[in-house]
Amino acid sequence: MVTLDRIYTRAGDGGKTRLSTGQSVSKASARVEAYGGVDELNAVLGVARRETAGDEGLDAMLARIQNDLFDLGADLATPERRENAPEALRITAGQVERLEREIDGLNASLSPLTSFVLPGGSPASAALHLARTVCRRAERMAVAFAEAEGVGVHQQALRYLNRLSDLLFVAARFANGQGKGDVLWTPGGTRGA
Repeated sequence: MVTLDRIYTRAGDGGKTRLSTGQSVSKASARVEAYGGVDELNAVLGVARRETAGDEGLDAMLARIQNDLFDLGADLATPERRENAPEALRITAGQVERLEREIDGLNASLSPLTSFVLPGGSPASAALHLARTVCRRAERMAVAFAEAEGVGVHQQALRYLNRLSDLLFVAARFANGQGKGDVLWTPGGTRGA
C-alpha cells in the first residue's frame, strides 16, 4: 500500500530523485527518462479515456492498462535485484499475453488494411493514435536507457511497450467504427495539389 500524506519534499530541488531502492540519481538520467515516458503515456491514456467512455469494454481495457503502466514504471524505476533485497514489482509474461489476446479480439472485427492509416477519424481514434505514438516514444526511451546505462531492462517491460503500441493502433481502428472511419494514406496523393 502506498501512502502519500505530503506531496512536496524539496528533495528534488537539486535535480536529483530517488529510485525505489532509495538510490539517488539525476532527474536527467536515462532511467528517469524511461519511466517518465511511461508516466506521460499514462496521462495521454487518461485523456483518451475521456473519448472512449461510451464503450465500456474499451474503457475498462484502457483502465487496466493504466494500472499496468504504474507497474511498468515501478519496473523501470527499480534496478536489478540485489542480494537480500525485496522482490521487485516487474511486468509479467501474463500481462504481455493479455495484451496479445486483446489485440486479437479487437482485430477480429476489423477488415484487413489496404493502406497505412492516417491518425484521425473520430475523437476517440485520434486520441488513441496519439497514445500509440507516445507509447512508441516511451519504448524508444526504455531501449535507450538499456543501451546507455548498460543495464538489463527487464525483457517483459520492453515486450509490454511493444505490444501496447500495437494494441493502441488496433483500438484506434476499432474506435473508428470498427475501421470504417479510418483515414487511409494515398501515396503521392497530394503531389498535384
